Formats: sequence, C-alpha cells, structure tokens
Amino acid sequence: MSIAIRATGLSKHYTIARARQRHDTLRDHITEGVKSVFRRRVAGSDVETVWALRDVSFDVKPGEMVGLVGRNGAGKSTLLKLLSRITHPTSGRAEIYGRVGSLLEVGTGFDRELTGGENIYLSGAILGMKKAEIDRKFDEIVAFAEIEKFIATPVKRYSSGMYLRLAFAVAAHLDPEVLLLDEVLAVGDAAFQKRCLGKMQEVAGGGRTILFVSHNMAAITRFCSRCIWIDGGEVRADGKTEEIVASYLASGVRNSGEMVFSDHPDQAPGSEYVRLAAIRVRDNAGRVTATIDAQQSFVLEIEYRVLRRTSGLRVGLTILAPDGSALLSSTDLDAGHDELAREPGSYVSRCTIAGDFLNYGQYFVSVGADFPMIQSHFFCDRGLGFMVERTGGIGGHIPDARSGMLRMSLPWEVARVA
Repeated sequence: MSIAIRATGLSKHYTIARARQRHDTLRDHITEGVKSVFRRRVAGSDVETVWALRDVSFDVKPGEMVGLVGRNGAGKSTLLKLLSRITHPTSGRAEIYGRVGSLLEVGTGFDRELTGGENIYLSGAILGMKKAEIDRKFDEIVAFAEIEKFIATPVKRYSSGMYLRLAFAVAAHLDPEVLLLDEVLAVGDAAFQKRCLGKMQEVAGGGRTILFVSHNMAAITRFCSRCIWIDGGEVRADGKTEEIVASYLASGVRNSGEMVFSDHPDQAPGSEYVRLAAIRVRDNAGRVTATIDAQQSFVLEIEYRVLRRTSGLRVGLTILAPDGSALLSSTDLDAGHDELAREPGSYVSRCTIAGDFLNYGQYFVSVGADFPMIQSHFFCDRGLGFMVERTGGIGGHIPDARSGMLRMSLPWEVARVA
C-alpha cells in the first residue's frame, strides 16, 4: 500500500521548570543555587515532565485530505511540528514521502527583514525548488496574496492578514506533495478564507496530500473524508469525518436533557445583572428529556436569575448541527418584549420548536444573555445536546428518509397544464 505519511509511536515530552522564589542579594542566589543542586539530586523537585504527544500512530495515503481535531492543548500543533521536522520526537518515528510544505503559524519560515518577494524565493529554496520553478509561480503567488504594492516591502511591516495571505500563497503554490496546515482559517477576512478553501480543494484534487488542523468543523466536514481526533496527546478516534466530528463535539456535552447550576449559583455564568440557572429540553408533554420524537414539538428552556432591575435584556439560543454550524438563532425579543422590565427574581424564557422541523440526528444548544450592543452577561457554548429520533414504534408509521438538517413539510402545488 502506498503511503504519504506514516507515524509510528510518536511521542514528545517537554520539561518544565517550576518557578522559584525571587532573591535580591548575591548571597541568596548562591545559597539557593547550592540547595537546588541537592534538591534535584534527591527528589528532582524543580522540574516537571509534560507529555504533549504519547504513542501516536497513523498512516495517510497519497491524495488524502485528513482533518485533525481536538481541544486547545491536545497536541495537534506539536504533531505537525514533528512532521515538519521543526522539533524532534522523544520517541517513535515519522516518515513522509515527498516534498513537504507547511503553514503552522503566521510567518513560520519567513525572515522578517526580507521583503515579500525575497521570502517567496527563500521558502521555495527551503522546499528544494529551483529558481526557474519559483519564477514560473511568482506572479501567481503575489496575485493570490494580493500584496502587489508591498512585494518589495520587508514583511516585518506587514499586517497579520497580509503576512498570512503571503504565507498561505507560498505554501499552497510551490507544489509541495504533502501540505501541513494549522489553523489557516483563523486569520483573514471571509473572501480570503473562501479562496483558501478553494485552493485547498484544488491542491487535494491534484493528488497531493493535506493534513489540516482547524476548529472550523464545517470546513473539516466539507473537505476531509477522514478525520483524526487528538485528545490529551493521544489518538482518541480515527475514521469518517462526520462520525468523528459528531463524537468530538458531543464530548463534554450534557446529554441528560438538563444542565443545572443550582449547586453553585454564585459560580454560574453571568454578571452583576443576570446569572444562568439552568438549560433544559422538554418534550411536548413537559418532561425533561434528551431524546425528541421527530414529529412532535419540543421546548428549549432557559432559566436565569435577575439580580438587578433590567430593561431591554435579551435571552436567546442557537441550535447547532452535528458539524458545529449554526442552524438557527432566536431570542425572547422576537416576541416583541423589547421594553420588558424585569425585577430581581427567577425567570424562564422558553422557545417552542415545531414538530417535523429538525431531521434525525444529534443537535446542540448554545444559550446567552445580553444588553444588545452594550453588555454580554453570559454565553454557554454547546451547553446541552439532544437527539431527534425516528418516530413510530409498534403501530407507528415508517419514517421517510430525507437529506439535510431540516425535514419540515413545505407548501406544494400540483396543477395540470394544457
């Protein structure tokens, strides 16, 4: 079997020195130095070992576009640095077959004193390209990055957006056979992000291999057929993108149909005006549940405490799809309560979702409260998860299969024409 990337037992640990007490005199420094020698010999108490990656193994075929997902600090960027040979593994082995281009963070591989044009040639030389090859791509890179006016300017004077545009253009256009991308969509406007995604699709379609790290689950789902979930420095799951992304987003999310902050109300999300008390999903009979009948309506409920008299308070929610994209957002001001004054006390804002609206699958709810354009009081991202399941059972109907996130019935007209 042909392989583009192979990681075998990759592990990386870092040694972190613990903070020491500040000393103001030479005598204190000398005394502490002598003591620290004996402490290290006896117990090694001045250092701590942290494993960024532990026993990571996987193969990537040529032409595959693989997504890497995981929380901040999970080890994704460390993995790409090992594959890029920026740092060496503590143990294990990584094999990459082909020329590697990488964009790990803004400006990686650039010399800040050189101009944009000079850095294009520098990056090409690092990739092992000849000057004639870079000459052929030069104008295309500059046009893609939209820095024609500044190509002779040292990159230290570039904005972060200009820096990233040039870095991505160089990484994507200099014909690497393996492309490693870390959060390339984290900076830049919507138009640039759209061009980045289009170029990534073009590169992948040309048979090149891409390893793509991003917190943009919609982009991961759209472009990657395979996904690897890194959790705590280890591979937690590896498989089809839709399944891995859904599992990743569901991790740590309450699936009991209820999240309550009554045990520690003073530590609940909120401000001096409002604090979140609970989030609930109720079926059409009023029962708290995490499983909804697709044909029946249900209620999303936000309970909160008003601590000071408010006017113009807005409480709302967002329903998110399994890939993390927002399906809809709504607030209690949609009902025309813009001027509603709320005295101190407990309140509940409820939103009813009609039956036959959401298709089968898992969904998430984010809730928040604010004074519009003035102050945010709390935001609970993906506080709850719930399932919309097929209806029926004994004597029930056979559910129809529909693609997409929504399954609502729309008005149709059938007419015979002459």
